[in-house]
Amino acid sequence: MPDVPVGDRAFAHGIGGSADLPISPSLAIAGAVAALVISFTVLAIAWRTPRYDEATTGRPAPAWLDGLVASTGWRFALRALGFVVFAYTVMVAVLGEDLRTNPFFGIVFVWWWVGLVPLSLLFGPVWKMISPVRTINLAFAKLSGSDPEVGVFTYPQRLGHWPAAIGLFAFVWLELVYPFMTELGPVRLWCAVYVAAMLIGGALFGNTFYEHADPFEVYSTLVGKLSVWGTREGRLLVRSPLANLDSVVVRPGLVAVLAVLFGSTAFDSFRDSSEWVSFIQSTTVSSYLLNNLALLSFCIGVGLVFALGCMLTGVGPETSRRSLPDRYAHSIVPIVVGYVVAHYLTYLVEFGQRTLILASDPFGDGSNILGTGDWTINYWLSYHPTLLANTKVIAVVVGHVLGVIAAHDRAVRLLPARHQLTGQLPLLFAMVAFTAGGLYLLFAA
Repeated sequence: MPDVPVGDRAFAHGIGGSADLPISPSLAIAGAVAALVISFTVLAIAWRTPRYDEATTGRPAPAWLDGLVASTGWRFALRALGFVVFAYTVMVAVLGEDLRTNPFFGIVFVWWWVGLVPLSLLFGPVWKMISPVRTINLAFAKLSGSDPEVGVFTYPQRLGHWPAAIGLFAFVWLELVYPFMTELGPVRLWCAVYVAAMLIGGALFGNTFYEHADPFEVYSTLVGKLSVWGTREGRLLVRSPLANLDSVVVRPGLVAVLAVLFGSTAFDSFRDSSEWVSFIQSTTVSSYLLNNLALLSFCIGVGLVFALGCMLTGVGPETSRRSLPDRYAHSIVPIVVGYVVAHYLTYLVEFGQRTLILASDPFGDGSNILGTGDWTINYWLSYHPTLLANTKVIAVVVGHVLGVIAAHDRAVRLLPARHQLTGQLPLLFAMVAFTAGGLYLLFAA
């Protein structure tokens, strides 16, 4: 793949679509569905008691590592790193030129949005550790002599993660639908509103607000549940990611957050499909309106399919059907991660490199402040389409299989013995639909 101008490639999400996948779509979908059904069958026969309990599993991390992570110096270093990147981003947003070569776009849409996934998978809830809004809130609290954990009011528990879901939808709308998202002004304004809202929320409700309502912290924390790092009573643990998933706190709006994450990624594939492009070109209805409706429909559709699959499962005497979607929502996290990896892999690798190159010359004056200005993009991944195809399909399949395992482990804890097999079938059908639909859209992009 030749090195083409940044303006032609910068926002081509899902670089490496169907043309890069030398695998029969029908074979990939059939294989994935078969893997899902076989996994469920094996689990139903051999797995009759819960195995992943976050309260009892895991072993202590080495003492030196636990001490390092808990130290004030380590936390300060991470916050300093996050704030330096934040300050640089503000600089290029305010002083940089309104061109696509401004690294601000890559920092926001690639490093921040997509890069949070691999960082959180490797290190846990990264955004919570480096969040500049938490750092600013901490600084204000120190200056005023108050406690950053405590705000003026108590955060309403009924709100749960709903503000985070709304914030995530606002971001994916900006990224995928808003027609001027490649202009500096609108993206800069969105980021400014985000920072202002987070600082006001932190002042009113303390750090509890970030845990519940910061869209990027909630996103990073959920993905971080698939890392090997956990905590219990202040100690760092090493444990199975599936045990970490069991520690996802059930809150209102959790399903909405995951529906936005999964639905928006599916829409990103769908909007590049030949069928949708042909429809947009053949109709007199505004493409902007249609894309808005499609994005909203994908997010709502994912949430409804999952909620219906959960509510149709069997219930125990002390479990209400309305509570089931949020209680099973943790099982969607690996599905979201698998599809994000499949859809954005080449985008992150290749345009992530481009952003690092552009970051050395933020004002276009020939400077090389990071020493990366003379680097070239390595397109090795795109030059190996078979490997890329296999990686994408494996990411989707593994994500769905892990989702089935997590859902089954929760089901054998919630369902009465007589319903532990048949009671799970509606949720299995929902996950089969997600698998087939996700792979179809991956190939259609």
